[in-house]
Amino acid sequence: QVQLVESGGGLVQVGGSLRLSCTTDGRTFSNYVMGWFRQAPGKEREFVATINWSGTNTYYADSMKGRFTISRDNAANSVYLQMNSLKPEDTAVYYCGGKFGVITTSPNQIKDWGQGTQVTVSS
Repeated sequence: QVQLVESGGGLVQVGGSLRLSCTTDGRTFSNYVMGWFRQAPGKEREFVATINWSGTNTYYADSMKGRFTISRDNAANSVYLQMNSLKPEDTAVYYCGGKFGVITTSPNQIKDWGQGTQVTVSS
């Protein structure tokens, strides 16, 4: 199992920006897909964005397109989520997730999870 640690959450006003980071436990993996998911109170965990090992393929949930950007730095064993133009409905706990193999947008197919980081957008 790969250990994932998120950071960068916090409180931000509507229209503001945050950058989330997720770092693995120091090991370097090929073919390890990483992504971001979020879970608001009373709701199921949902897909936000994902990126393949080489960083050549990225996918976003429709409501995040144009506002969020996922990237990764394999030398730093890290994946990032730049969030701009934040809205109150973006308030949630954001989780970093990973798996080996093909890219996925389904939380059910994620093998490894971080502990989550809270993002709160105030109006």
